[in-house]
Amino acid sequence: MADPQTPPDTANIPSGPVVVFDNVSIRFDVKPVLENISFQVERGQQLIILGPAGTGKSVLLKLVDGLLEPDSGTITVFGENITRMRETDRFKLRNRIGMVFQESALFDSLTVEDNVAYRLNEERVPRDESHRRVEEVLNFVALPTAISKFPSELSGGMRRRVSIARAIITKPDLILYDSPTGGLDPITSTTIVELVVKQRDVSHTTSLLITHRLQDAFTLATHRFNVEADKMEPIPNGGIEDSTKFLVLNEGKIVFEGSTEELVHSEDPWLKQYLS
Repeated sequence: MADPQTPPDTANIPSGPVVVFDNVSIRFDVKPVLENISFQVERGQQLIILGPAGTGKSVLLKLVDGLLEPDSGTITVFGENITRMRETDRFKLRNRIGMVFQESALFDSLTVEDNVAYRLNEERVPRDESHRRVEEVLNFVALPTAISKFPSELSGGMRRRVSIARAIITKPDLILYDSPTGGLDPITSTTIVELVVKQRDVSHTTSLLITHRLQDAFTLATHRFNVEADKMEPIPNGGIEDSTKFLVLNEGKIVFEGSTEELVHSEDPWLKQYLS
């Protein structure tokens, strides 16, 4: 595997948006969860998804990953219509997607190495090669000494970093972050945000990210990663990261889609109250 800081090979990604939702709706029992959702994510873009709890944000990510099927509408990922795709084809698609689940979702009975290498082991990658690749991504997330530990021996922030290492080890073309800072203290949350910024700015991977912390969202939009200094820093002169866009959901519907500037200057009463 190439250095995890090397941008992924995008030659096999068709030109145009990486993710497209066209009038997508889904309900559980009789309750609508998402209604007539339409948006798209361009290559190299980071889409931050905001909204109150229970408004369908995690469901949206599961639809992108093909873990759920919509009741109506069309979802296109990498130029392929996945709405009624066969499960075998969805499995191939997921090989190109990295997923960081809520609460990390690590296997308690496996070491950090085996958790991170889980997909490589499924693909029967030789042990020596797998070990080398695990060491590379654990260095990337600043956890090289945790390789032999079990999840129970790690702090919440360390488990989240292991989850990110597992998501990026195959150099995916798309990363889905489901509340990567959820349940963490502010200092640890900033560490995870810095890692997300590092992955975005060094590897330029397209991503969708859910967060319940507005502070994290605006840090992502106003900071960049300085490779030489190996740290996140504010964009000079109050600058904003151009590749970062926002999508805000409320009651299963899109109430905002656009840039950081457009979001903070919106005159919509509900948005102003949500952001205050």
